[in-house]
Amino acid sequence: MNWGKYRNLIFYIATIAFFSCLMYFFIIEGQTLEIKENIVTKTNTGSTWENFQESFKANLHHPLALLLAQIVTIILVARLFGWICMKIKQPTVIGEMIAGIVLGPSLLGMYFPEFSAFLFPKESLGNLQFLSQIGLILFMYIVGMELDLSVLRKKAHDAVVISHASIIIPFALGIGLSYFVYQEFAPEGIQFTSFALFIAISMSITAFPVLARIVQERNLQKTKLGTIVITCAAADDITAWCILAAVIAIVKAGSFASSIYVIIMAVAYVFLMIKIVRPFLKRIGDLQAGKNTISKPMVAIFFLTLILSAYATEVIGIHALFGAFMAGAIMPENAKFRTLFIDKVEDVALVLLLPLFFVFTGLRTQIGLLNDSHLWMMAGFIILTAVTGKFIGSALTARFVGINWKESLTIGALMNTRGLMELIVLNIGYDLGVLSPEIFAMLVIMALFTTFMTGPALDFINFIFKSKKSSDEDSPGNNDSKYRVLLSFDKPESGSTLLKLAHDFTNKMNGNKSITAMNIAPVDEMHAYDINEYEDAQFKNVIETSHDLKLEVTTLFKASTDIESDLAGISNKGNYDLLLIMLGKSMYEGSLLGRLLGFTTKIINPEKLLNTVKGKGNIFNNSPFDDFTLQILDKTHIPVGILVEKDFKSADKVFIPMFNLSDFYLLEYAKRLINNNNSQIIILDAAGQIRNNIEVKELIRSIEQVAPNHITLYNEKKIEKEFLNSQDLMLVSSKSWKNLIDTKSLWLSDIPSTLIISNP
Repeated sequence: MNWGKYRNLIFYIATIAFFSCLMYFFIIEGQTLEIKENIVTKTNTGSTWENFQESFKANLHHPLALLLAQIVTIILVARLFGWICMKIKQPTVIGEMIAGIVLGPSLLGMYFPEFSAFLFPKESLGNLQFLSQIGLILFMYIVGMELDLSVLRKKAHDAVVISHASIIIPFALGIGLSYFVYQEFAPEGIQFTSFALFIAISMSITAFPVLARIVQERNLQKTKLGTIVITCAAADDITAWCILAAVIAIVKAGSFASSIYVIIMAVAYVFLMIKIVRPFLKRIGDLQAGKNTISKPMVAIFFLTLILSAYATEVIGIHALFGAFMAGAIMPENAKFRTLFIDKVEDVALVLLLPLFFVFTGLRTQIGLLNDSHLWMMAGFIILTAVTGKFIGSALTARFVGINWKESLTIGALMNTRGLMELIVLNIGYDLGVLSPEIFAMLVIMALFTTFMTGPALDFINFIFKSKKSSDEDSPGNNDSKYRVLLSFDKPESGSTLLKLAHDFTNKMNGNKSITAMNIAPVDEMHAYDINEYEDAQFKNVIETSHDLKLEVTTLFKASTDIESDLAGISNKGNYDLLLIMLGKSMYEGSLLGRLLGFTTKIINPEKLLNTVKGKGNIFNNSPFDDFTLQILDKTHIPVGILVEKDFKSADKVFIPMFNLSDFYLLEYAKRLINNNNSQIIILDAAGQIRNNIEVKELIRSIEQVAPNHITLYNEKKIEKEFLNSQDLMLVSSKSWKNLIDTKSLWLSDIPSTLIISNP
């Protein structure tokens, strides 16, 4: 017997047996010690099942288990409402704000009080508040980092008047509003000055992060208008937070005179951060230059700076959030460094912790308190005051400094966006006892309304000022003589490959062609200060390839919250003849659950449960295409070429299998490849229908007359592997591609690259 073979097994069994016996011995001996110490063993009187139930209920109400259940519920509901708002072209922050109100006493607490009391008991709210405060500190750190102070310094002279007017006008109106509502809505014992200052600052705030995302999504970042409004918002943010710090100091001290020491300490803190801490952090950041990662000791230094800064401002009396904002603002200005650091912080802060703040705000918002028409009229008056001060005040100031009416109104609409920043201010006021529950609820509604109205207001302004010239440019009649190709890519190397393919289709057309390379990027992948660098990196390969091919290419970049809809919209409105895209990887990517949670699921696809057929894309049925491609096929009204790329170089040798009479539109593309690229085309009459169709035979004959020896009709049913490997590209209809996938054709592994063309 070969003992060596079983040596490890014998050792394993012997070890387990020996130490199990040893533990049993000590346990038996230990029980004798209980008798000597007069320890009475507790006995459970109930049944085993009852004991389990009691233990399970206790575990459910354990603070940690309750907190984890709250976090799961909050993230799911926040992502759901955020996704819904994204689909209706609204910032996701609105959905998250609504999710907070839904989970609060205004809806869940009103209609499901027992469940609300179980999920959000009062004793658990302290943990939720502290976690949400950590999320806010990280968020304000990101906001500070997203401010590009160099742009602010260069462009401040263009925007400082608008920015400060957009603060002072609503601030003054807020003071005036406070005079009328103080007696009815101010909490007992709160001085008018404290109440009025908080109402005024809530009227004056602008949500810089939301505004920056809207500017990116609407492709305004490279325009003069975009630069002005970003600069205005940045200056507004800095000024408003400085004013808020002063207001908090005054409220806590009781009067301006009493707060003078706090304000002096705050000024000293700012001076210390700018003159001492900032140069130190710059030297630390310079050590990181050229690297693609940040070392853990360096991360620790910056996080310590953040925490110490937040701690200092909290102790001074101007709130920890101002310290977090300041710590972000003095970070090294290297865009790549800031991007790396934001990526480390952003996911945890924005996805995990920040929704807790929205729900905590929702738990405080009792819309049910507004239970008569007078209170709703007062809420409407507050909204009117806020919009008048911020929207109209900013627009009139912009017009006064010489900006035209359309851009002035656009600036006003964007500056009126309040979003999350407003909720932060309101919660600070509520914590300080300055705002009563009624006025707090009204101001939360105002924050929601002014953020929600931004998108429709911008659309309405564009509609009013839509000129005849722009209408003519968009009309389908223009450039009909040109063959217009739009290629859309997500990765730089994909753009280069698609451009080579577009070149093969149009090479000899000279001035009768138009090629546009488009990149639509998710808006949440970019930051306001590095948008230009991001765009340059995306188009670098395309520009280099266009120079190599001596090809004139128009580039189009857009930030989007709904890539599929924007791509389809641009394709349909642009009067293009062909759209070229790459085939995606997963047909479940972008499924309902994936969109809500932000990840792809290949196991669970909830959309299949809907059993719905949607247009020609047939989205929810079994399909060889990924979800992104299916949506593009469904929404576009032009031919779409979907490239399955396997090291594509050129379309010199092209193989076209035809399985049905409906595939014969592919001959038009074959003709273009022959005329513009001298391609060798081999057509496989797989169904044996070409020989019997006079119209198709005439079309092939006409191609042969213009370009003899460039098109060959192939009748063999069996395709040799060597033949397929010698081809550069297979051109196939979308219907035939599905048949090839369904029949698991061996061609798929042998063809280098495949272009699937849909016929709308």
